[in-house]
Amino acid sequence: MSTTASNEAQTVACTVENRIAWVSFNRPEKRNAMSPALNRQMMRVLDDIEFRDDVGVVVLTGEGTAWTAGMDLKEYFRETEVLGMAGTRKAQRESYGWWRRLRWFQKPTVAMINGWCFGGGYGPLFSCDLAFASEDAKFGLSEINWGILPGGGASKVAVELLNFRRAMYHAMLGENIDGKTAADWGLVNEAVPADQLKARVTAVAESLLKKNPVALKATKDAIRRVREMTYDNAEDFLVRAQEAANSYDNEGRKEGLRQFIDEKTYKPGLGEYDLSKQKKA
Repeated sequence: MSTTASNEAQTVACTVENRIAWVSFNRPEKRNAMSPALNRQMMRVLDDIEFRDDVGVVVLTGEGTAWTAGMDLKEYFRETEVLGMAGTRKAQRESYGWWRRLRWFQKPTVAMINGWCFGGGYGPLFSCDLAFASEDAKFGLSEINWGILPGGGASKVAVELLNFRRAMYHAMLGENIDGKTAADWGLVNEAVPADQLKARVTAVAESLLKKNPVALKATKDAIRRVREMTYDNAEDFLVRAQEAANSYDNEGRKEGLRQFIDEKTYKPGLGEYDLSKQKKA
């Protein structure tokens, strides 16, 4: 590993325990602000864990008291802007690139918001399939307070996750909201006391690990895709998506039906079928 890559590796921490990859922004002294170096390292980490057999779920969190304070204003903006358009575009590709990669990641992804989540942090927040926050976490689109608009997809995320009036208020006023409000508004699935956050996210991850991984990938992709489709187009897309999933993992579908209809060992509304009994394709 080159010296540059070695130094960049320190910006993201990753450990795998019981098939859960715990990925952490690791710039606590900067409230985990995303720098070009961190963005490059995030892509390396995603490359490493996406198809590993010992990873079934990814949790994205932050070291210290923040999830991420957004973009590092000095490194991401000032130090890249002096390089002209080429520097700006390169920095944008590096950040938007791993957010896009995360949106369509092979494994289920969970954002564990343990502290500040500001501005550019809304990119990876939206990219994760699920999101849980501590009740005292802080969320904000502060761009208006220093003279720019919420770029980098942040405005789109606000409109996607919030209703129109809340999106306008959130973006135009630049006021912070706490984790409880973020859950009420729909920015995250749920907010819990800080000392219960990791346990709650671990329980969710363990539940995801029991699901059929092919069906999970098809499901998360389907939910993202159909948001912008008409009903008829979505209906047609989902028929084709189901056919594609079955052609790739038909044993999973057949095993679920067998355990439900023949063995009567489980009920779909009350849990998942036993993956250990499934034949390998």
